[in-house]
Amino acid sequence: MKNSPRLSLNNGVLIDQLGFGLYKVPPADAAGLVTMALEAGYRHFDTAAMYGNETGVGKAIGALAGFAGGGPAGGSGEAAPSLSREDLFVTTKVWNDDHGYDATMRAFDTSMSNLGMEYVDLYLIHWPCARRGLFTESYRAMETLYREGRIRAIGVSNFQPAHLEHLLETAEVVPAVNQIELHPWLQQDELRQLHDRLGIRTEAWSPLGRGQVLADPVVLELAAAHRRSAAQIILRWHVQLGNVVIPKASSYARIRENLDVFGFTLDPAEMAALAALERGHRTGSNPDDVN
Repeated sequence: MKNSPRLSLNNGVLIDQLGFGLYKVPPADAAGLVTMALEAGYRHFDTAAMYGNETGVGKAIGALAGFAGGGPAGGSGEAAPSLSREDLFVTTKVWNDDHGYDATMRAFDTSMSNLGMEYVDLYLIHWPCARRGLFTESYRAMETLYREGRIRAIGVSNFQPAHLEHLLETAEVVPAVNQIELHPWLQQDELRQLHDRLGIRTEAWSPLGRGQVLADPVVLELAAAHRRSAAQIILRWHVQLGNVVIPKASSYARIRENLDVFGFTLDPAEMAALAALERGHRTGSNPDDVN
């Protein structure tokens, strides 16, 4: 099984294209699941202040990479890899309640304390909360932290085109990433095209449509043809589109399976069949409605 390839962000920082998502992972389970993912070959981990599991993420990574967050974390029983912090890519996010310059600075310090890390690879604004009118101030704080070297790359999450355009009126650093809900039933063509023009990487959360897309007949037909799981077909579609993708899994078998998508290819007709599944279906909130 191949490890994930790395893609370059707009500042030259490399990010593993396929990472491990920790949304809705209970804090008590985070360390064990991250340890299993590390043993399986994952090097990119996506958490957030709102998830409440930053401490578990830092504990597992620290145990294998030998820094302050470390401690016994548990795992699959396989031999743990020998890693340094520089081998890993860790993302966390500032939550809606902490918008504003000073609040974002404090929130970042809290996240770093939870993670037990001296820096984070990517820091995102979790939601724009546009009606509050503070995301540009949060981003200004992130630019300060970026210039200080405490963040290797900064970006946003759930930003619509209008939010990006407003941000770029004052931003000095173009976001490296916009992490958005994206799967075959919600393909976000307008946003992906805007990202391409601006040099922003598209990162997909809910890449499997919270499991709903796994039962789509087109996906199942392709899975049978390739002798792969439905999840592997969808993740391979993301990879071939150039998306960064962060599936969640809660068993070692599924953790390994999700990473095993680099040994086969979908042909143009198969990619077109998946492109035809667009239906504008959100499994999460509409960013325009989140305050």
